[in-house]
Amino acid sequence: MYFEQIKTPGLGCFSYIIGCPLAGVMAVVDPKRDIADYLLISEETGMRITHIFDTHVHADHITGAQELRESTGADIFIHESAPVDYKPVQLKGGEEFEFGYALLRILHTPGHTPNSISILVTDLNRSPEPQMILTGDLLFVGDIGRPDLPGVEILDEQIKNLYNGLYKVLGELPDYLEVYPAHGEGSLCGSGMSAKPFTTLGYERLANPMLRFKSYADFKQAILSNLPMRPQSFSHIIPSNMKIIPAVPKCDSLGYALTADEVDVLVKENAVVLDLRDAYSYGSAHIHGSINVDFSDGPKLNWLGVAVPPNMPYVLVLPCNSSFEDVRLELQRIGYDTVKGWLNGGINAWIGSGRDTQSLAYISASELQARLSKPNPPALIDVRTPDEFEENRIDGAVSLTFDIITEEGVCPVSSYTEAVVICKSGFRAGIAASLLKSRGCKNLSVLTGGMIAWGAK
Repeated sequence: MYFEQIKTPGLGCFSYIIGCPLAGVMAVVDPKRDIADYLLISEETGMRITHIFDTHVHADHITGAQELRESTGADIFIHESAPVDYKPVQLKGGEEFEFGYALLRILHTPGHTPNSISILVTDLNRSPEPQMILTGDLLFVGDIGRPDLPGVEILDEQIKNLYNGLYKVLGELPDYLEVYPAHGEGSLCGSGMSAKPFTTLGYERLANPMLRFKSYADFKQAILSNLPMRPQSFSHIIPSNMKIIPAVPKCDSLGYALTADEVDVLVKENAVVLDLRDAYSYGSAHIHGSINVDFSDGPKLNWLGVAVPPNMPYVLVLPCNSSFEDVRLELQRIGYDTVKGWLNGGINAWIGSGRDTQSLAYISASELQARLSKPNPPALIDVRTPDEFEENRIDGAVSLTFDIITEEGVCPVSSYTEAVVICKSGFRAGIAASLLKSRGCKNLSVLTGGMIAWGAK
């Protein structure tokens, strides 16, 4: 049996290839939108892609199932309860599929979504007993899937289904079973996931706190008290994955290179400038109203999905080590298909055109401590989660979570009030400060190093 896990950087997504080189066939599970990796493995191994499985209607990334079907002729399989328009083959729990020595058995495990499945995988060359399970978004390494994404009106039902899937369906399976989830560390489809790419069912029963409750009531209370924030992008991605998805177009970066004059026109037509440089470069000089998500050491797609809504026209200011083609592909993975182009020459081109820029100050922990001891201290805006805020905070800080910032769309303090934005390390605070500046806050700074630096001073 052939088995391979493929990770999508910046999203924490896992997809899988399962097949048999002797039989020359393979299946792809939960493909990412760009499908080149699967086609290359198919070519190199001589295995033809015959089946494509989506374990559920995904919320955090655009599926590549439809484009892979167009390229290979393979059928797409998804649970029969999935309300999709692209004419897949409908799955039922208990169905089995053979790919030479690889045997796949479908388990219906709703909870994350009503249409979620898990897949038991058996290597018939070694044993008639299953070796592993692909759990989709039911069970992660160190956590479980969130049940709130399909909507509050069915949340109680979803939590009950999630409990049944974890404690009853998986409860009948052996400890030795290897667990391969659809997501890992960095995903916002759960919280507290381990960096390990796989685990065993027995170890999760031992170490995963969500599998150790004595009653359903305790399980439900824990779920409701710890739901992660919902990125704005999720509300766009879910319905997109139910419809026919356009193919990823080829990209000619020169055709998307924009002058400062062209960017200025787009901004005046309500395009959003996404500045993907590191926070300190952004702080030194940036275009008025631009939103900063630091891509300088790799994509942070989940945080971009939190900060900016989809279906807006976007102009990019790129990090110095990134190409437009690569960044545009990353954005397409989460359904941000309306990128108009990139500022050719970067911020220097904007400055060289004689246009104004803004800046964002960073303040050290020791500087902030000194400022707080003087008359007229700055306001403190803490953008961490409520649990983080309750655990430790600076005296006088006010909690302002990302969902409130994005939903209210206004500056929470008077325009010229001096305020310092705080998070754990400074990363989230930088994003939040750029959002608040775009909403009219004029006198902001960011606590460098966040609460980590504050605690070490």
